[in-house]
Amino acid sequence: MQVSHKILGLGLGAALSLLMSASALAQSDSTVVAEVGGQKVTMAELEQEESQKLLAAHYTYYQAETKALEELIDKRLLEQKAKAEGLTYDQLISRDIRSQVKDPSEDQMKVYYEGLDTEQPYEAVRVKILDKIRDVRLNHLTAAYVRALRAETPVFIGLAPPQVSVETNNAAATIGPKAPAVTLVEFADYECPYCQKVASDLKKLQADMGDKVELIYKDFPLPMHKNAEKAAEAGRCAAKQGKFWDLHDEMFRTHSLETDQIKEQASKLGVNQAEFDKCLDSGSEASAVDQDRKEGIKLGITGTPSFFINGHFLSGALDYASLKKVVDQQVAEAKRQAPVVASASGSK
Repeated sequence: MQVSHKILGLGLGAALSLLMSASALAQSDSTVVAEVGGQKVTMAELEQEESQKLLAAHYTYYQAETKALEELIDKRLLEQKAKAEGLTYDQLISRDIRSQVKDPSEDQMKVYYEGLDTEQPYEAVRVKILDKIRDVRLNHLTAAYVRALRAETPVFIGLAPPQVSVETNNAAATIGPKAPAVTLVEFADYECPYCQKVASDLKKLQADMGDKVELIYKDFPLPMHKNAEKAAEAGRCAAKQGKFWDLHDEMFRTHSLETDQIKEQASKLGVNQAEFDKCLDSGSEASAVDQDRKEGIKLGITGTPSFFINGHFLSGALDYASLKKVVDQQVAEAKRQAPVVASASGSK
């Protein structure tokens, strides 16, 4: 068994095939994919009008592409390091990684054996246990080695998530510069634990990149969350008094979403209580919340949080690093596409 295959999880062949397939299948927005009674249907029209059926599939494919690309990048970094050291790929792995793998003690292997669901005696599976622990340790060392290579090597990733056009006029609130390089739209549910977790990451992102990123919040209360609908309405009621982000942050922080609890939180934030209570009790913002929800369904959203970063779709239990990676990519793309302005002397 080759160490190089072991380290990269036997995924490099799949990685190359997947990326080649993606390139071969790529079509531009203007590609005509059908004609109906002489009327042409373009790829852009298909993607936008049928996004409810296509977005999730595109995102699943993007995740597979990303995994394959990351494996390919790791392989390239190791190959470049080996060449710089005057070694073959396998020689580098043996010298810098495999040589660092330490075998477990007999006691450690027996502890591992005790956690197995097997009726076989220890001696019968001892070699398999040893191989498994070696593999785990080898993979951990390889991951650390590659991280160090990435830290010292420029790596640009152009692969982006699937993209659609998102309506932003009905947003609950926005914050950020007037002409942002990046517009980040979040569809969220105040009762969703993943939304609660990512709320602090979004605040950090805004603090770190506030001059480049506009955050737009849209409501997508899920039917299984009994308090999510009223919480969404409450946010919009607070927005009428310029307190949206204050109440938004507080609800995500406290997770206290019963109507009386929300009213108490709003009161502490200094809202006009009578106006706020009237707005919330009357359900006057329910239609605006429903408009966001219908838009999300039309786009193909099935869960929260869901993000559109310059229209590029991301979903699930994301963290700061995952969001910033795509934001940085879009900032770089905006710079790349910015027109070159000639100086007074005429030079560029």
